[in-house]
Order: sequence, then structure tokens, then C-alpha cells
Amino acid sequence: MARARPTLGLRPFLPADAPLLAEIFRASIEALTGDDYSPEQQDAWMSTADDEEAFAANLAGWLTLVGTLDGSPVGFIALKGADKIEMLYVHPAAVGQGVGAMLCHAIETIAAARGARKLTTDASDTALSFFERRGYVPQRRNTVICDGEWLGSTTMEKTLAARDSA
Repeated sequence: MARARPTLGLRPFLPADAPLLAEIFRASIEALTGDDYSPEQQDAWMSTADDEEAFAANLAGWLTLVGTLDGSPVGFIALKGADKIEMLYVHPAAVGQGVGAMLCHAIETIAAARGARKLTTDASDTALSFFERRGYVPQRRNTVICDGEWLGSTTMEKTLAARDSA
């Protein structure tokens, strides 16, 4: 009997995940950001995962969670330090199935449990509305140079619910 909806799951990052997460990263940028970024900007952005050893080291150094559908990794989120979402990427085939929301909720919950009062992220123009729907408020506009291309983003902030001290 077929299931109407795939099963969402969540697990910690494992070093063996790095090559697949780099592919999810690239596929997400290539398929989802074309309305907001030029092909040259997308290529420059994707090139940040070309050094898979450095990409893996970053993911291992942050609190990185992997979202799965029926056990297969389809997205990931990374919390840098106590209060910054550094990366959130979902494979284009899994967009709209709740993976991004599940990952974001998990990181928000963990950060709050660890005492963070707010979370920030530098959201791409493509991800801006996703974060706004989750209660993040734009703070400032940014541009960074990446492999010779200027990329725009918006720093966003969300106040987290206070922990119950009882």
C-alpha cells in the first residue's frame, strides 16, 4: 500500500554526508535561485563547495542537522556559534514538503534550549520570504563578493521564546 506522504526525519550530520550535502547545496542554488541571481552569480556561489574537504570541515565545526525523506538526506541546516543560521539548503525535488520548516524549527528549538535569545541569518533573496513566514525580520541589506561576483543577501533576525526557568 502506497503512503500518501513521505516520512520526514532528522538526524545529526555525519562526515560521510559531506559529498551528498555538497550536491544538495549545488542543486538547490542551480534550480531555485535563478529568478534572483544571474548564472554567473550562481556559479560563484556553488563554487564555495568545490573544496569538499573545507565544506565538510565547516559542516563538522557547526551544529549541522540533516533532513531526510524516507531515510534519504534531502536537506541540511547549520548553526554557527550559538545564534547564527549559517546554511539552510533543501534539494529542489523536496521543496514544499516541510523539510526546510522542520530543519529550521529544530535549530530554533536547540538554540533556545541553549540560551540563545535570538537567531540571525543572512538570507539569500530567494530564501527571504521563507524566513519572513517563520517570523524573521529583515535588519539590513548585504553584498559580498564571491569568486569575483557580487551576491546580495539580507540579515534577518528572529526573537526566540524565552526558556522556562522552572
